[in-house]
Amino acid sequence: MYEKIKAPTSGEKITFVKGEPQVPDNPIIPFIRGDGTGIDIWPATQKVMDAAVKKAYNGKRKINWFKVYAGDEACDLYGTYQYLPQDTLTAIKEYGVAIKGPLTTPVGGGIRSLNVALRQIFQLYACVRPCRYYPGTPSPHKNPEKLDVIVYRENTEDIYLGIEWKQGDEIAKKLIKLLNEELIPATPEHGKKQIPLDSGIGIKPISKTGSQRLVRRAIKQALQLPKEKQQVTLVHKGNIMKYTEGAFRDWGYELVTSEFRDECVTERESWILSNKENKSDISSEENARMVDPGYDSLTPEKKEQIVKEVETVFNSIWDSHGNGKWKEKIMVNDRIADSIFQQIQTRPDEYSILATMNLNGDYLSDAAAAIVGGLGMGPGANIGDDAAIFEATHGTAPKHAGLDRINPGSVILSGVMMLEFMGWQEAADLIKKGLGDAIASGKVTYDLARLMEPKVEPLKCSEFAEAIIKRF
Repeated sequence: MYEKIKAPTSGEKITFVKGEPQVPDNPIIPFIRGDGTGIDIWPATQKVMDAAVKKAYNGKRKINWFKVYAGDEACDLYGTYQYLPQDTLTAIKEYGVAIKGPLTTPVGGGIRSLNVALRQIFQLYACVRPCRYYPGTPSPHKNPEKLDVIVYRENTEDIYLGIEWKQGDEIAKKLIKLLNEELIPATPEHGKKQIPLDSGIGIKPISKTGSQRLVRRAIKQALQLPKEKQQVTLVHKGNIMKYTEGAFRDWGYELVTSEFRDECVTERESWILSNKENKSDISSEENARMVDPGYDSLTPEKKEQIVKEVETVFNSIWDSHGNGKWKEKIMVNDRIADSIFQQIQTRPDEYSILATMNLNGDYLSDAAAAIVGGLGMGPGANIGDDAAIFEATHGTAPKHAGLDRINPGSVILSGVMMLEFMGWQEAADLIKKGLGDAIASGKVTYDLARLMEPKVEPLKCSEFAEAIIKRF
């Protein structure tokens, strides 16, 4: 099956049933050490995870690690430009769940990004990035502890499926000509828009299937959270891009009100229901006016549409969601992308799960990570229906490689996410406790130590792992 690697002789496979992992007590899990500082942070991560599993389950559970290769380390073993060998792809497909350190973006070889390639090959459509604060972590914000969000970023469409033609390219010229002379004039809503002839052209696809499978995972995650955190916010720029970003929002709401009708309520529905609860004899028109403050200035057709919306809510969900029952449901709302960047800083405790398309999610997850201490403390996961890969969210930092000084927090916390995904919550909780207590005690690597007041003596990467384990 493999050309240059050998699977462990003991252990079992993780399998997937309807998108959910079926985990044995002795799973075989492939790992990619990673380039650059991966040489330091992976051993620290593995040590912490093994210690947590051993302490939590007293030998009844164990991870059987399977080393596979990608990035520069793969080229050393498999040859020039062999950044992502077939052995590695076969192992991840075979065993379902994997974890990796940071990987170098290849120079040459035809692969734009190893991370993106893995996501697309295995249809890992949900990039999941939790951002929570560990007390004592240096942060540029006054109250970083108020932010506790999980970003669900669509991982296979939008700019990751983007198609571009450079300015001056013959195909670009043909496409601009076709748009300007035929397609735009044939679409009245575009008015007299014309694309400048010296433009580069890009297309970003957003599909209903891709949007709804992401929102579905976000809602399932919300169902597992404490009641006060059961909220999903659809992030988009639908006020401008109505048929891509706006469609993402609409398809999300469609999923909510069909597949998760009993578990969810939308924000507008909650307004309609609460208006009725506060005034039992309220008319549909009066309710519509309260739901949409600009109601009186709308066209008759738009007014009729909102009144119909109010009546539909009453007729369809009053019995199941009315009289305050909606307060026990998952709240689903939506926010414009630029607005949410402000709100995670000014009103962070109002948000829990942010579901968004690729590019917006890329920005948003890094911005949220900055609030709670930076990418060094930011875990990540890429999850699909048949596989999941957990990963560092930072780069390889090659100048620090082999110095035993880099912060392993990102990969360790990605390991926590992996344990939680597997249902091994007890081991995950031990690591979170150990890491949190280590940071609070000032037992940290140089990147955090240099920002702390008063100053603390930094630990080595390996020493930080030991500090975490000691605080289980």
